[in-house]
Amino acid sequence: MAQSRRVERVAALIRREVSELLISGIKDERVQHGMVSVTSVEVAGDLQHCKIFVSIFGSAEDREVAMAGLQAASTYVKGELGRRLKMRRTPEVAFVLDRGLEKGNTVLGLLQRLEAERRERDGDEGDGEDGPADPAGEAGSDAEAEV
Repeated sequence: MAQSRRVERVAALIRREVSELLISGIKDERVQHGMVSVTSVEVAGDLQHCKIFVSIFGSAEDREVAMAGLQAASTYVKGELGRRLKMRRTPEVAFVLDRGLEKGNTVLGLLQRLEAERRERDGDEGDGEDGPADPAGEAGSDAEAEV
């Protein structure tokens, strides 16, 4: 579903304001347990509800504590958004844990492990031989000479 330009603009404003609130506005100590960052904001078409996706860097316990702090601070965040954005109606705020970065790190780790295994395998196969000649390199130089 395509969002209207106004909804996208409101989402960007909410993202910016909530990021600032995370730095200096929210005094709850639980939020400071993990490194919290806003990854995206989804605003409903009628501007009545918004989901704020946050990424929390730290242990699983830090994530749980930080999410509890964010849920407790949601009414404060809604009030601050109302004052800062000066909208007729401020959307209801819900914080959602975004595991995209966590999943991305897992995939990168798997890819690095596969790359290391491939290098080990290629290194074991090439120890007894001089290795195959590079026909592409030879053909490439002949092709250049003909042109």
